[in-house]
Amino acid sequence: MSLFEKKDIKYEMKLLSSLEKVFPDETPVYRMECQLLSGLWGETVSFQVAYMGDYFMRERLDVRVVSELAEHVHVRTVEMVPVGRATNGIVDDNYLKTISGLYPDLLKDLKDGKVIVYSRQWRSLWVDVDITNEIPAGEYEIELQLIKEGEVVCSAKQKVTVIGTELPKLDIMHTEWMHADCLADYYHVEVFSEEHWKLLENYFQEYVKRDCNMMLTPLFTSPLDTAIGLERTTCQLIDVEVKDGEYVFGFEKLKRWIDLCKKCGIEYFEMSHLFSQWGAKYAPKVVATVNGKKEKIFGWHTPAVGEYTKFLESFLPQLTAKLREWEIADVTYFHISDEPREEHLESYKAAKESLGNMLDGFHTFDALSSYEFYRHGLIDKPVPGNNEIEEFLANGLTDMWTYYCTGQFYEVSNRFMSMPSARNRIYGVQLYKYEIIGVLHWGYNFYNSQYSIEHINPYEVTDAAGAFPSGDPFLVYPGENGQPEESLRMMVHDEAMTDLRALKLLESLTSREHVMELIEGNLPEPLTFKRYPKSDMYLIQLRDRVNREIKEFTAERK
Repeated sequence: MSLFEKKDIKYEMKLLSSLEKVFPDETPVYRMECQLLSGLWGETVSFQVAYMGDYFMRERLDVRVVSELAEHVHVRTVEMVPVGRATNGIVDDNYLKTISGLYPDLLKDLKDGKVIVYSRQWRSLWVDVDITNEIPAGEYEIELQLIKEGEVVCSAKQKVTVIGTELPKLDIMHTEWMHADCLADYYHVEVFSEEHWKLLENYFQEYVKRDCNMMLTPLFTSPLDTAIGLERTTCQLIDVEVKDGEYVFGFEKLKRWIDLCKKCGIEYFEMSHLFSQWGAKYAPKVVATVNGKKEKIFGWHTPAVGEYTKFLESFLPQLTAKLREWEIADVTYFHISDEPREEHLESYKAAKESLGNMLDGFHTFDALSSYEFYRHGLIDKPVPGNNEIEEFLANGLTDMWTYYCTGQFYEVSNRFMSMPSARNRIYGVQLYKYEIIGVLHWGYNFYNSQYSIEHINPYEVTDAAGAFPSGDPFLVYPGENGQPEESLRMMVHDEAMTDLRALKLLESLTSREHVMELIEGNLPEPLTFKRYPKSDMYLIQLRDRVNREIKEFTAERK
């Protein structure tokens, strides 16, 4: 009998939590203490089912969901993606791997309801349960089956408890920077063509679905991550014409952008950076119609202060008047320059002072690492990295923002592919403890190499061409038909946000002291941004306890 005729093929499935990462050559472990799964109306809860078969070749088997919740269940495969740069070289003890290779990340819809079973390689199915208020409270069972020639060859059953209480919406600001130019570049459409607007709508809808509620708005072409002397694809919402030595502005595209954001559920707006990154020394790229032709009137060739100041003196009063007319002034924030360092204090100060009082009444905020910018009164809302926020907190600042990116790789939470998912999800608990009012990340869909020297295919390059640890530049992949494809990092990050929402709901039913006791009561020291529980079990059992108490206290109020 040949290998192809082997009859005693073995298949295996194992239940896993959403916090596991399944690698093909590592046998996953079922941990019953991590399979507690409950959710409130208005959230998505997730788990995984790992599977493996030992047929000599690969097989395509049917996947079947058996549950009275089947219509609320969404099953996807967790696909392996190439990781070139896994870390920044310096690592702590909270990484899964530190080498290049294939890592689980991309979530893809099943094709024809089938899954590929690779010979003697573990893979996993990602299972979402969308809990709506149409589902009565109670306990449910979800069985996943692998079907071969009409027969069930293996299966796994997960219990899910639905709590009959609505999860309140996220009440902090959450921005993941949307790079509109990258969508036009990847899909090969003209910027702000009808095809581009449709892409933007698709991505905006996905963005809001996962608890993002603030949108980076490209007034002019983004000056972010651009090499000096080079430029990104022109992507500016403001039409500019130079006429008789004066600047004339058109706001039609900006209004369409704002309206689309509102339609999709965006609540807050952040205007793109008014000056270049890393020092605010130059103007961003601005294209205008001059004598009937398009010209680049500002960019790397123009200093931040000078003619560009006159431009802003004409533009900003008209813009802020529009924001007030459209009744979004109170929810609009302005950026000066991204990530200034202490050596940029003078150039940043000069750029900020050139604005005079034109942004009075509006918040300004920027990602930065030095407290000196705030001490000098140069920034209204500093956004320090979660590895540097302690200095700001120690100086008595409240209502803080925070962020992380490639530079926050040691001790603190982040979402590199090489990190365990618990390091991603613990963020929600930390945000709750420190009463953070806003979080920012630079890479929702950055599909360029570092400094935007070239465009990349994110299915093949996940590290900005070797510049940043994979998992930093983007959360979603550019799928077919203009639809974004999620990553497991996106889903776990959303779990962090729903944890935050649940913690705040429980606080409204009890007290902040009560919730903090749940968070820290069994820990030997206080939870901080750098010191926190690292186990999956801590997060899963904390959320289960929170949900059970929400159920108990809401029942008492009825």
